[in-house]
Amino acid sequence: MRYRGGMEQLLITGVPEHFNYPWKKLIVEQPFLKKYDVQLIWEDEPKGSGAMNRSLREGNTDLAIVLTESFIADRIAGNPARALGFYVESPLTWGVHTNPQFAAKSIADLKESQFLISRFGSGSHLMAFLLAEREGFGSSTLQFEVIGDLQGALRSAKSNTPKLFLWEKFTTSPYVQQGKFARIGEIPTPWPCFVCVARPEVVHTHRALLVELQALLWQEIEEMHQDRALHKKIAAMYQLDPEETLSWLSNTTWATNAYMGASSFTTTMEFLLRAGIITHSESVEHFVYPEFVRIV
Repeated sequence: MRYRGGMEQLLITGVPEHFNYPWKKLIVEQPFLKKYDVQLIWEDEPKGSGAMNRSLREGNTDLAIVLTESFIADRIAGNPARALGFYVESPLTWGVHTNPQFAAKSIADLKESQFLISRFGSGSHLMAFLLAEREGFGSSTLQFEVIGDLQGALRSAKSNTPKLFLWEKFTTSPYVQQGKFARIGEIPTPWPCFVCVARPEVVHTHRALLVELQALLWQEIEEMHQDRALHKKIAAMYQLDPEETLSWLSNTTWATNAYMGASSFTTTMEFLLRAGIITHSESVEHFVYPEFVRIV
């Protein structure tokens, strides 16, 4: 929490992508100005989950919407922040992209190419290992180029050297349509894709506010599904194709309760262990605030 202009601010961070439309809606309403004298502030983080994990560690954000696999890996590595619950329960479908001049190539053809990643520990980094596992080529030989964010990947894709780049497929669709990327495959996560993560200091000092915030977010999610023009509004905000957005909505489930499946954590940790990203697993309770989450 920080103070600006005599008012306390709760900083919430997420990627600038369509999944976070409910947060944008809620923050416009500013529900805590009168009751708690607290302003909600949204901050886009184009560098993704690795950067948000670091912000949580360093106290530069209060809440973050982080990819499940990235959060679990960083929590085991010592991040003190824990989950308030799932944010999106459905899997994330990652597009597998390469430079446009290599569009005719298969993933197997490009297995020795560098993977473009936003940073180590990010989803684009961890999903490279899942792709290598699925395709049957050794993860120990994977090579990486850190590009920072999506714009960095677009710059690197202009190279005459083939690259592989994993990013959420609807976010990259405009660039695929413009011929700036070629999509040569897809890979979904075998776990829910996003968790809402909070610093322990914020949970300790603002527990009641966070309980209300979570309930209001769930209410926002339930109400927005009554809007028949929802896909058009999301498409306009994030510069997406409305029909593709409608397709994405039909396959996306936001969390509207406190339940988190234990199997989601164990499946993720089993993968991270196989990939050598983590050296040990933890109990499911290690990752959550028990006053906010019900493990099933």
